[in-house]
Amino acid sequence: MMKRALFTTLVLVLIISSCRKDNDNPPDDAMIDKIARDSLYNLMIDKYYWNDLMPVVTKDNYDNPYDLLEAMMYKPVDRYSYIQDYDEFVASMAGDFVGHGILIKIDEEGNARIALIYSRSPLYSQGVRRGWIIKSVNGVDIAPLLISNDYESYNRVMKESKAGITNQFLFENPEGIEVAIASTKTEFLLNSVIHYDTLHLSSGITGHLVYDYFMYTQESEAELSAAFAFFKSNNIKDLILDLRYNPGGMLSTAQKIASFIAGDVPVPYNAPFIKLIYNNQNQRENSVFPFMPTIYPLSLTKLVVLTTGQTASASEALINGLSAFLDVICIGDTTYGKPVGMRTYAFRQAYYFLPIVFKVANRNDEGDFYDGIPPDKYVIDDIAHDFDDRNELCLREAIHFLETGELSSKGLYPEIPQPWVSEKPEWIRNGLSLIQ
Repeated sequence: MMKRALFTTLVLVLIISSCRKDNDNPPDDAMIDKIARDSLYNLMIDKYYWNDLMPVVTKDNYDNPYDLLEAMMYKPVDRYSYIQDYDEFVASMAGDFVGHGILIKIDEEGNARIALIYSRSPLYSQGVRRGWIIKSVNGVDIAPLLISNDYESYNRVMKESKAGITNQFLFENPEGIEVAIASTKTEFLLNSVIHYDTLHLSSGITGHLVYDYFMYTQESEAELSAAFAFFKSNNIKDLILDLRYNPGGMLSTAQKIASFIAGDVPVPYNAPFIKLIYNNQNQRENSVFPFMPTIYPLSLTKLVVLTTGQTASASEALINGLSAFLDVICIGDTTYGKPVGMRTYAFRQAYYFLPIVFKVANRNDEGDFYDGIPPDKYVIDDIAHDFDDRNELCLREAIHFLETGELSSKGLYPEIPQPWVSEKPEWIRNGLSLIQ
């Protein structure tokens, strides 16, 4: 079920709990839930980052792991820990997706617009792009539903997330022409690289990368390598990295991007990109993600990152980690704020437990950005223009900074958050950073 998307950071290590059936009579669902509850309880006592601050509970008062986790979380800080269905988690980590392949956001005039669309989306193949207004879906104007937070009605209009479901869209394109399109939800692999190109500015050649989600699949790795190979071959001087809708993902992928970016910068050999710090009884697990050698190292003079409140998790770790070595300028809005991470613990083939078990810091031990990373310049997310349109406000401000060395004086205040929805699974939309 689609809900309002909030993105947070999540750091993931795959740890499989081997639980075998002891006899030929498998337990029923209720018994499995109680066994899972007990397993989660022991996990929280040992591994939970705030295990010395969480509420004291009697586990037998809860019938399933969901209710127990809700009771044990350290609510003053933890808005991140969760439990995920096993099969859904495995499918999502493989990049599997069912839907139209769009992210919808309300603009300042109250229009529902396409804010992001995947290149393998059935709508993309019919010409739909970022910035198109959605006038109606199946004859219903969805903008009032999103503005009023009526996601139940919105979900009814959009129908279930199932391949073969067809919706009738009425769009208005940038030329003001209405376009009717029948789109059938399909299953496809998400692309993590949304767009990349070079900008020939007065300051030199600048790379421009729009990156959606730190996935770790062969396809996403190939996309990322192709982008940085292109940047390297074009001898880019600066980079604009657009992470506006990036909820995080694999920390190993963030590490790879950081290594591309800082490759030719005088970074000490094997210097820590980020550190993972565990609770007091698990300090032996503290670890470092170092910068790695790469075949496409860049020689950057400036790095500009575009952000929103949906920029979370591994995205924030990337910004924080690189800021200890480079001058990183952020343009847009304050990020979500998740300086902590999770490991995944599989219970049979029923659940994945994802409690917060460590915090993330850079090499200077800077972190704790629970309120998000504020931008150096507030600029609204201009969803009326496509990512490569130089009239797009965030991109235009980035270009202005690179060419002049200064931020403009306009737009000094935070954006008023606008409603938006994504077809991604809710657990991804609630942010993640995964350790491979």
